[in-house]
Amino acid sequence: MSFSTWQKGKGKLGHLDLEGALTARDRVGIQDFVLLDAHNSETAFLDNLKKRFSEDLIYTYIGTLLISVNPYKELDIYNKKHMDLYMGVNFYELPPHIYALADNAYHTMLTEGNNHFILISGESGAGKTEASKKILQYYAVSCPSSALLDTVRDRMLMSNPVLEAFGNAKTLKNDNSSRFGKYMDIQFDSQGDAVGGHILSYLLEKSRVVHQNHGERNFHIFYQLVEGGEEDLLRQLGLERDTQHYNYLVGGECANVSSINDKNDWKTVKNALSVIHFDESDIEHLFGVIASVLHLGNVHFDGDTKGYAVLNSNAELRWVSKLIGVHVQVLQEALSYRKIEAKTDEVMCPFMVDHAVYVRDALAKAIYGRTFTWLVNRINESLENQDSTRKTVIGLLDIYGFEVFYVNSFEQFCINYCNEKLQQLFIQLTLKAEQEEYEAEGIEWEPVQFFNNKIICDLVEEKYRGIISVLDEECLRPGDATDLTFLEKLEEKMGNHPHFVTHKLADKKTRKTLDRGDFRLLHYAGEVTYCVVGFIDKNNDLLYRHIKEAMRQSKNSIIRQCFLCDEVDSRRRPETVRL
Repeated sequence: MSFSTWQKGKGKLGHLDLEGALTARDRVGIQDFVLLDAHNSETAFLDNLKKRFSEDLIYTYIGTLLISVNPYKELDIYNKKHMDLYMGVNFYELPPHIYALADNAYHTMLTEGNNHFILISGESGAGKTEASKKILQYYAVSCPSSALLDTVRDRMLMSNPVLEAFGNAKTLKNDNSSRFGKYMDIQFDSQGDAVGGHILSYLLEKSRVVHQNHGERNFHIFYQLVEGGEEDLLRQLGLERDTQHYNYLVGGECANVSSINDKNDWKTVKNALSVIHFDESDIEHLFGVIASVLHLGNVHFDGDTKGYAVLNSNAELRWVSKLIGVHVQVLQEALSYRKIEAKTDEVMCPFMVDHAVYVRDALAKAIYGRTFTWLVNRINESLENQDSTRKTVIGLLDIYGFEVFYVNSFEQFCINYCNEKLQQLFIQLTLKAEQEEYEAEGIEWEPVQFFNNKIICDLVEEKYRGIISVLDEECLRPGDATDLTFLEKLEEKMGNHPHFVTHKLADKKTRKTLDRGDFRLLHYAGEVTYCVVGFIDKNNDLLYRHIKEAMRQSKNSIIRQCFLCDEVDSRRRPETVRL
């Protein structure tokens, strides 16, 4: 940064200590990697990041791209004074900041009159969700203000704590990890006023509702309700103020986390719901649904002399019945028997205990997953722009980060595939397309070598041959398809692929690092070993039609909207997650 630029920034911030005060380049590094002398050196790249990080300079540019390193502490760089500093200033005039990126997108949108898109990517725990919140907060302060516009902005901002409560959870890498993908459109009129918004959600990790790995939690809202809910509310919902009482909350053995204050977060969520204009009936039914999931997890099956599932004590089931408004006898029958239709006859086939548990968990996942979709739709209704004239949009994508755990399952496979596609988009837009344009215009430059991850994307998604296609074939084919038969099919089709290996295909040295039920992919970000156990069931995402029929009888307005007549009446085979 030049001295004159520093003086201008100093004049705007007064006594605040900015990057310009740190003049020793060898100590604080450079603020734009384009200026890095050893631009091909990974060591020099990381060394520059480390220098800046040690001085709490967490942002660095690569041209118009912004790199952020999570400081895992609060920094005083997100206040109103900093927002004022970056408003309307040239992108490179001040030190790198998320506000500079947001402001540049906003003013370019206004100048060019077209839509723009901010893509936030990185591994789990990198700070993507926080970055998206900082951008929204910046637009809330920097855009023109009026009573109507303030209402729209308040609802946009308040959608965050609601979606985090219902869609985020503690994982091994991140105490507030997004377990769904979110794309938000922020709509602006010709004057630059934020006048509306729309949210799309992707791939909620529903399996977390019924199972958590050691050291992880279920979705935040369950703990917030139990720990923070008012005594009268808990009594109405049949809940105890003890997370250890609920089977769906103890799997990870870490219900209490020092960095999370569930009681305070409960108050924030309740306030946010009122700002977004959820009425009392909606809120009552919403928390009734959440409580019903907790009770459902405590429904216990015993086995009779033949091993068939029996509900001897149905106190928990009666609470489920009361909260979702379905007769207890209908629920008991739906969880204990499968209805098989043969021409004009109906046969009730009893479940074995393990099958009844599977059906119970499938219902819990379906109720929660569909309620989350309902929640997003209700938020969208409150954000909807009523003016039909043309609008420009800034899109904001916040999706799961790349994940590598000790045991990686179907969820990590889907998450990492999404990140692989984002990397492919990044390559196409920033490296491949730029260099092709230089070549077309006859500009001399030193070609930048990069790894094109299309080979990995094709391995996963190629029609008829990719991993996803093989998985769908196994789910749809008649006969006894299992996770291991799926793995065998992969070995048949992917055997010689350089980015795929299994215990059977590996050399002697690699084989020692793989179990027989594993396959390993070499992603752009590194190797990940996936355990195939559960792939078939999770991709099938099966919910029997008679369960849906039972839910259609619900007196809870949310449940009724989540289980529509058209779906119940359909005779088509249920779709897989992929489809």
